[in-house]
Amino acid sequence: MPDTTPTAPDHVPGRPPAVTTLLVVVGLEALALVVTTVVLLVESIVAPSSSIASAVALTLLCAVAALWLVSLVVGLRNRRAWVRAGILVWQVMQGALAIGAFQGVFRVAWVGWALLIPALLGLTLVLSRAVTGWLVPRDARDE
Repeated sequence: MPDTTPTAPDHVPGRPPAVTTLLVVVGLEALALVVTTVVLLVESIVAPSSSIASAVALTLLCAVAALWLVSLVVGLRNRRAWVRAGILVWQVMQGALAIGAFQGVFRVAWVGWALLIPALLGLTLVLSRAVTGWLVPRDARDE
């Protein structure tokens, strides 16, 4: 009887838990921005603001940021090395927003914590050895 088992390598490395956690963190951030974009769009239609130009600009910037984060999630899932820089930049910008939420006249501490905790987690994960090693291009790993 012929052997019908597939001839695959003995060990196919899977996605490390750090990469999965980073995917979840960045995915939730992307989802939050998509929801924020939809809310801004609906709000600008239902209750027009005093400055239409500002409302359009804010909605477009939010939409661009959401598309950027969605592309980072897709790139991370597809193991593209370029996502490290984008994720790093986003986490630093989100951390800066969190610091701003802790300060000033209109400070809201829970918003600051909701922004800061995922930013710190994302920074830690994107700079970890597991994520960095997993994102190394395949031809560089073989050498």
